[in-house]
Amino acid sequence: MKELFAPNAQPSRPVFATMVGAQLLVLVLLWVFYPLQLFPSLGQVLRALQDLITSQGLIQELWASMTTALQALAIGTVLALVISYLTALPFFRPIAYAATKMRYLTLTGLTFFMALMLSSGHQVKLSVLVFATTVYLVTGMTSVILTTTQEEMDHARTLGLGEWRSFWEVVVLGKLDLMLEVVRQNFAIIWTMITLVETLYQSEGGIGLLLYKQNRYLHLDGVLAIQLVILATGAAQDYVFGLLRRVFFPHSALAAAS
Repeated sequence: MKELFAPNAQPSRPVFATMVGAQLLVLVLLWVFYPLQLFPSLGQVLRALQDLITSQGLIQELWASMTTALQALAIGTVLALVISYLTALPFFRPIAYAATKMRYLTLTGLTFFMALMLSSGHQVKLSVLVFATTVYLVTGMTSVILTTTQEEMDHARTLGLGEWRSFWEVVVLGKLDLMLEVVRQNFAIIWTMITLVETLYQSEGGIGLLLYKQNRYLHLDGVLAIQLVILATGAAQDYVFGLLRRVFFPHSALAAAS
């Protein structure tokens, strides 16, 4: 047990799993027996979850939001990678710099202009999500690219590689695991924004619209149930991204351990 309270200690897997289970149990007990009923009870939330699944189409709405989120992530990742890698050319560096600063723009103004330019609610919703994903991913990916050291590039050049081949081997292929980590971290931004966008454009439904309806009629048990579903979905996505990183880039775990 001492290792759980020692700085930088590496507890064994059984000890760590027991600790996590105990903390979850304490959290549930606090929820059940906390004297001030700020939140709906566990039983109310479970009943609301059952009602959402059986009569309000929670699974279908979650799937609709998931497909939109994955579509936005795919398009945003491609755009962000192109913009980020083009920073190798000085001509494109101002574009990447401007993209990183655009993450301060608010959704309210963006949706108005995109609604003027696009014809359908789906296009507006997807465009807003792609925009947000792209600017945040460019920020993260350019930071990863800037971690490239002169020694790494010089090492590639001493092997007889040209400038473009050195960039490809060192920056693109050599940092793919870090790029995947940046994508994983920024995927949460889509889930943060998609609930708001689906509230503005309700024609296609989605879990954001379902959450809005529960919140509007003060169904706090339903609100909490949906929030927990989104939380569980995000945790599952993080696990999948972590698994992909361990499978395709096993060296990244060695680098982290060292």
